[in-house]
Amino acid sequence: MTTATAVAPRPTWRELLARERPLVLPGAYDALSARLIQRAGFPAYIIGGYPVVGARYGLPDVGLCGLGEISAGIRDIMDACTLPVLIDADDGYGDVKNVTRTIRTYERMGAAAIFIEDQVSPKRCGHMEGKDVVPAEVMERKIRAAAAARENKETFLIARTDARAIEGLDGALRRAERYVRAGADGIFVEAPLSVAELERIGREIDVPQFCNMLDGGKTPILSNRELYEMGFEMVVLGTTLIMRVARLLRDTLADLRQDQLSWTGTSVTFDEYKDMVGFPAWTDIETRFS
Repeated sequence: MTTATAVAPRPTWRELLARERPLVLPGAYDALSARLIQRAGFPAYIIGGYPVVGARYGLPDVGLCGLGEISAGIRDIMDACTLPVLIDADDGYGDVKNVTRTIRTYERMGAAAIFIEDQVSPKRCGHMEGKDVVPAEVMERKIRAAAAARENKETFLIARTDARAIEGLDGALRRAERYVRAGADGIFVEAPLSVAELERIGREIDVPQFCNMLDGGKTPILSNRELYEMGFEMVVLGTTLIMRVARLLRDTLADLRQDQLSWTGTSVTFDEYKDMVGFPAWTDIETRFS
């Protein structure tokens, strides 16, 4: 009789924070990118709304998709990767009832960590103009509802504030303090404008927090180590992969249109791609049960 091999339990988010310094989180935009993140040796990853709605629906991150549409894309991504994942839950997709359903939905899908934000709906990417924030007490109610909705006490809840652009850094930091008191395990202050602001955020917030590195965004780009030394336990590279892939697709299509594509050494090989998508494992199943 063959004994089934035990699968090691995934680490909790707090265990990852204690082990990985900093915890670097590339952003997956589809199932293949999630598989490659895992193959590259990262301990965890993030799925953000910006890359999901862009890759799956070809839309900007301006509140055009709801929980049903975005969770469908997230489910496909998570199915291809066994790493712990941080999920972007936007503003919770409504009031405290919707926040409760959102947390339960993503937790049952297997999320290790979830963050919600204090933007006014329809929300938009934190580095875009034209956003606004709800009153702090509205967000506090959402955080309390999210914390109460958890079925697993290890699910790590992060509160994001976009108030830097509306109320200044002082206002954003005051909100962060209130959100921690309301029950957030971690904080994300979106879109600080300078190294000095990053240093102050890292210094003044005691709970684990992450910084978002967006090429072309409002925040200065620093190394993972520099951010950790400032006080950021998590470094999010949520859009890096999709932005690079989008450029490669655009440039390759232009070459194809002009009949200028060099076919040698410009992409992964056929065999490499088959390996990336798990072809050998499926071939093994065919062989064993034929």
